[in-house]
Amino acid sequence: MLSGMKYLIAAMLITVGTYLIYCGHRRAGSLAGVAEKTGKDIADVFDGRIRHPNYVGYYIAGGVLVLAGACVALRKPKD
Repeated sequence: MLSGMKYLIAAMLITVGTYLIYCGHRRAGSLAGVAEKTGKDIADVFDGRIRHPNYVGYYIAGGVLVLAGACVALRKPKD
């Protein structure tokens, strides 16, 4: 039963991570995402700081969740 629960948790992590990556991709292609990126690029030119659009956080969080789900699914049981 515990191995079934392990795969259920892994599937949930991978699903949520994939959804976050999808949301980030949709935001990056939207008018709001393009305007946000353009505004941050212009601000970077003026003061030299590096900024990233908010949708990059969706990509990072989604990637971490997908990786965590894969690790949970592939982890070998303790003896």
